[in-house]
Amino acid sequence: MAAGGAIVELQRNSPKWSNIVEGIVMLERKIFPKHESLARSFDEELRKRNSGLLYVEVNGEVAAYVMFSWPSSLSASITKLAVKENFRRQGYGEALLLEAIEKCRTRNVQRIALHVDPLRTPAVNLYKKLGFKVDNLIEAYYASDRNAYRMYLDFDAE
Repeated sequence: MAAGGAIVELQRNSPKWSNIVEGIVMLERKIFPKHESLARSFDEELRKRNSGLLYVEVNGEVAAYVMFSWPSSLSASITKLAVKENFRRQGYGEALLLEAIEKCRTRNVQRIALHVDPLRTPAVNLYKKLGFKVDNLIEAYYASDRNAYRMYLDFDAE
C-alpha cells in the first residue's frame, strides 16, 4: 500500500464520524450509479449492529473504503469496496479487502459473499486474486442491462 495511508475502522462514537461519512458519500456519488449508491442511506447502514467500515485516509481525504456485514454467524458479505480514482492501483483496495476478510474471519463465519459487475475487471481480478470464486451470474442484478457475478470465499472448517 502506498505511503501516507493507514487503515482505520470507523467507530460509532468517533468525533470524525460525520466528516468520514461525508467523504464516503461524495465518493459513492462519484463512483456508483445513483440506484447503486448508498449515499442517501449510508449513515443508516453503518449504524446497523452487524456492520463495519474500514477506510484509508490520505492527507485528510478518504481515499478508499470497504463496508461489510455479518448478518448471521455463518456468512458475511462485502457490501461496498471503492477506491477514489487518483488512488487506484496503489494497493488500497487489496489492503482494505484483506483487513475486512480478517475481521469477518474473527467472527467465525464460514463464507464471505459479494456481488460485482463482471465488466469491472480490476475488481473481479482483485477478488479472484484473494481467493473469491464466481458462484454464478445474476442477470439484471444492478439494472436491466447490468449483470453481477455472485462471488464467495469459503473458510476451511478448522
